[in-house]
Amino acid sequence: MNKNTICLWYNGDAEEAARFYAETFPDSAVTAIRHAPGDYPDGKKGDVLVVEFTVCGIPCMGLNGGPLFPQSEAFSFQIATEDQEETDRYWNAIVGNGGAESACGWCKDKWGVNWQITPRTLTEALAAGGEEAKRAFEVMMTMGKIDVAAIDAARRG
Repeated sequence: MNKNTICLWYNGDAEEAARFYAETFPDSAVTAIRHAPGDYPDGKKGDVLVVEFTVCGIPCMGLNGGPLFPQSEAFSFQIATEDQEETDRYWNAIVGNGGAESACGWCKDKWGVNWQITPRTLTEALAAGGEEAKRAFEVMMTMGKIDVAAIDAARRG
């Protein structure tokens, strides 16, 4: 058992979400499904209670806790991408599967979990600081999905 595991709260659909993540991201898998040993406020004995899974190697647990605590932007997965093709693939998978676009490389999956699909060129530009970071940041602020070519152009000035 991992010493630290991310626990995400779902409203009965943790298994569906975990299977989607496992199909979408590398180094991801559903590793265990645990059924409720008895009735609980939002489920019955035998229902899927906990799903253990990994997302890009990060251990996670999906808890089918009911509607009380919805996801929010206070938590997100940040997925580093190498190029526009990879950025498009993840963005389109999330948004195209009932999710929603947001700003600055953020999107939300159909279960309400937030994702930052972040090309490495953007992270590198921000780390460089100074005018390069300022230019990349300004152009990023106008985007939904990140446009790698536009970030690279901004980096060059």
